[in-house]
Amino acid sequence: MELVAGCYEQVLLGFATRPGQSWTVVPDFTHHAHTASLSAVAVNNRYVVTGSRDETIQIYDMKKKIEHGALLQHNGTITSLEFYGTAHLLSGAEDGLICIWNTKRWECLKSIKAHKGHVTSLSIHPSGKLALSVGTDKTLRTWNLVEGRSAFIKNLKQNAHIIKWSPDGEKYVTVIANKVDIYRLDTASITGTITTEKRISSLRFITDSILAIAGDDEMIRFYSCDSQKCLCEFKAHENRIKDIYSFEREGQHVIVTASSDGYIKMWNLDLDKIRDGPSLLCEVNTKARLTCLAVWLDQASEMKENSDKTATSSQETEDEKSSIARINKDFWTTKRVKIAKRKRKLIPEKQKLEAPVQKKKKKQNSSA
Repeated sequence: MELVAGCYEQVLLGFATRPGQSWTVVPDFTHHAHTASLSAVAVNNRYVVTGSRDETIQIYDMKKKIEHGALLQHNGTITSLEFYGTAHLLSGAEDGLICIWNTKRWECLKSIKAHKGHVTSLSIHPSGKLALSVGTDKTLRTWNLVEGRSAFIKNLKQNAHIIKWSPDGEKYVTVIANKVDIYRLDTASITGTITTEKRISSLRFITDSILAIAGDDEMIRFYSCDSQKCLCEFKAHENRIKDIYSFEREGQHVIVTASSDGYIKMWNLDLDKIRDGPSLLCEVNTKARLTCLAVWLDQASEMKENSDKTATSSQETEDEKSSIARINKDFWTTKRVKIAKRKRKLIPEKQKLEAPVQKKKKKQNSSA
């Protein structure tokens, strides 16, 4: 298990985490990933990808611990990255584009002009057949990933900056400033609204009916999607929280938080005692100004991710049969040729990720 975090200092940080009776987290690698601050990070069972204000997406092979290359399709800050299973990645940026990537050959299957302004957030339905996006043009757009086209456009009163599907795909939420609107998929109507005091910086489904919400303060709050009531709130950090991640391990719900105070913390949440709040498992002071966070889980460790869509081995089989993979190849031919003629393609840069400074010294001493 590896905590990966991006920061304003242009560095990708990696921390090896060992679960047990007493969880431990130790520095594993640092990598000067970009020429500007990192803005997004996403993981699947093999890769970590990062997006930045430098308009590039960097790819890291976590099995080999090497930098795999860069994707240069966008002309603007990368705002959103999301994998679907093992075969596809979606990226959104301030240029208004959503790009669909094949992660086997790392080629752009489709580049869609999604919004007139920036793409602020995107989310893929657990089936892989639909995606949602929001942008600075005050629209919420539904995308048919089978045909690579827009399916529905909903006008919003204000710009939304977060969109998320629930794990079961039956509902989704949008975040506008300090307000969360909860929608049902079958009716596309709002079933409830959650309002917080501060602007919401990050949001995560813990279960299909429980949301973890972080605002521009040091608090984490758990809300019921059904009643829209706050189930619990607790002080997680000394400064505002930048990102939340969650996964499930052996029936244990683990919440991971990253804050402007430089700390990454891991929490154990007992759903039967949710009103008592989570208990701290471990923490690490990165001494960096953190911006984004994810957890890379090695499949061999028999852990399952409980993020917005869980990618299990059975779903990997579905991926191969998924709607994205079944898209008629002729449909993409013209776009592939255009991309090939431009310089925007994968740049191979297979470079070992840097170990922390203290590990380098140790290695030098042993070789001496």
